[in-house]
Amino acid sequence: MPKLWNETIEEHRRAVRDAVLETTAALVAEHGLRGVTMSRIAEESGIGRATLYKYFPDIESIMMAWHERRIAAHLDELAELRDRPGAPGERLEAVLERYAFIQQQRHGHGGELSAVLHRGDHVVHAEQHLRQFIRGLLEEGVRAGEVRSDVAPDELTGYCLHALAGAGALTSKAAVRRLVMVTLAGLRPPA
Repeated sequence: MPKLWNETIEEHRRAVRDAVLETTAALVAEHGLRGVTMSRIAEESGIGRATLYKYFPDIESIMMAWHERRIAAHLDELAELRDRPGAPGERLEAVLERYAFIQQQRHGHGGELSAVLHRGDHVVHAEQHLRQFIRGLLEEGVRAGEVRSDVAPDELTGYCLHALAGAGALTSKAAVRRLVMVTLAGLRPPA
């Protein structure tokens, strides 16, 4: 792999960091957390080992940084769906469906890797952020008459997140969509 270099020092640092994150994630996916070394990451990223250690002290810190970036991207994607034009119910459905597919993709984070990735404060902050904007959509839905008002929005938020966490065990898109539809059915006002 060629040496990385860009126009400015900041761009160069960002490019090196991005290369390290993506290379490490790919190597860990292929060989497992214990099957990867800092030397291999440096080599595959196209940088020296000493340079790698200037950015990260170990593989776990690289994976945590990669995971933080992934979570931020997921939250941005969900926020875009939440903020688009349309009825609250339509936007809620779009957010919940995308969240369910994220949960399905996350299923590959098993065992030791999952323990490393999900112990950081970034996960707690992301969940709080996600809860806030789902609750906001639910509150909009209640005001529009699209979401039941007999259950507190905080309880409905928990219901949605817990129900859709089950998408992690599903193997087809159709099954994920069915789970979303069942979840949405539980949010509708009683007849």
